[in-house]
Amino acid sequence: MADTYTPPVYGTGVKATIQRLGGHLAGMIMPNIGAFIAWGLITALFIPTGWLPNAALAAMVNPIITALLPILIAYTGGRMVHGQRGAVVGAVAVMGIVVGSDSPMFLGAMIIGPLAALILKYVDKFTEQRTKAGFEMLVDNFSAGIVGGAMAVAGVWGIGPIVRTVTTAAGGAVEWLIGHDLLPVASVLIEPAKVLFLNNAINHGVLGPLGVAESVRHGKSILFMLESNPGPGLGLLLAYLLFGPRPLRPSTPAAMIIHFFGGIHEIYFPYVLMKPRLILAVILGGAAGVFTFMVTGAGLVATPSPGSIFAYLAVTPRGGWLGVIAGIVIATAVTFAVAALLLGFGRSEKAGEKAEPPTEAAPEATAVTDAPADEVTEPTPIGDDQRAQPVAKEA
Repeated sequence: MADTYTPPVYGTGVKATIQRLGGHLAGMIMPNIGAFIAWGLITALFIPTGWLPNAALAAMVNPIITALLPILIAYTGGRMVHGQRGAVVGAVAVMGIVVGSDSPMFLGAMIIGPLAALILKYVDKFTEQRTKAGFEMLVDNFSAGIVGGAMAVAGVWGIGPIVRTVTTAAGGAVEWLIGHDLLPVASVLIEPAKVLFLNNAINHGVLGPLGVAESVRHGKSILFMLESNPGPGLGLLLAYLLFGPRPLRPSTPAAMIIHFFGGIHEIYFPYVLMKPRLILAVILGGAAGVFTFMVTGAGLVATPSPGSIFAYLAVTPRGGWLGVIAGIVIATAVTFAVAALLLGFGRSEKAGEKAEPPTEAAPEATAVTDAPADEVTEPTPIGDDQRAQPVAKEA
């Protein structure tokens, strides 16, 4: 299924392996982009800071991002590995991670879904030759149930805690960089962590509390802007729109609207996963934006939630719009320039079009001999050692 959204990758080197892994990760996300957009629209409209605040409708936001989206990701990942049976087992297995954490476990879903399906695939290979006729359905259903239940338990006790440990370690590393005044360098950790869907954990778990404390003392804080800057995502999507794979270009305008105006940054993460080298573009763009914020003395009075341009301007202190806008624009420009360079300015797409011109099958060439009118010649393909021999027509 990943091949539907990413070009095929050939070779066995490190670069090809990373690209293939990114393609599989993106293949779990891209079919579910509609669900992400639905969640983004509900969030942007109905949360307390949204356009149409509504407590009853906003109650959908948390279940969708903590339960529905991880289940869809695990379901899709399982289907990629072992068809419909793998999809069902992956969806069951991910529940162990979902109920064991209060934060969105997208990374855990991308691990446990394909893993559960792979285990079931080997179980099916083992049982298919050992199951007596008439017991196939019984064995198939029980094997899927056992594998799904066991993996759900493993998600609660094993995979879930590991993913939470990784999340905590990433947050601690970002906090260390902040404490040592290395804010632009923090993008080296923040941007890759965002692409792995750890953005909420870093923003609300680390940067938010630190930013609130600084805002109380100084009236504003740059920490609110490290993860939430919409510039890198916008620059990346612009590069995809102009120079990315042609099948993906029609999807980027809607993604840009959801990302920049709706503040749902998760919408552009799959585009990075499809071509992992583009992580360099968002890192450099994020660092350029942070450096601009530092030079101009920009800061926000609260966390922009969601991280849209409207939320940014809403929590900008009076007189501070120039620095905020400059940081977003520069981050967008740097990310776009680097991403366009890494995409080869679309040259690979043009080369692919020239390399595959439409062709029609040519009829098989045959040798022609000067046979008399009352004789029929059997055609022989060109290149055979024997020439066409005349065959006498029967009277």
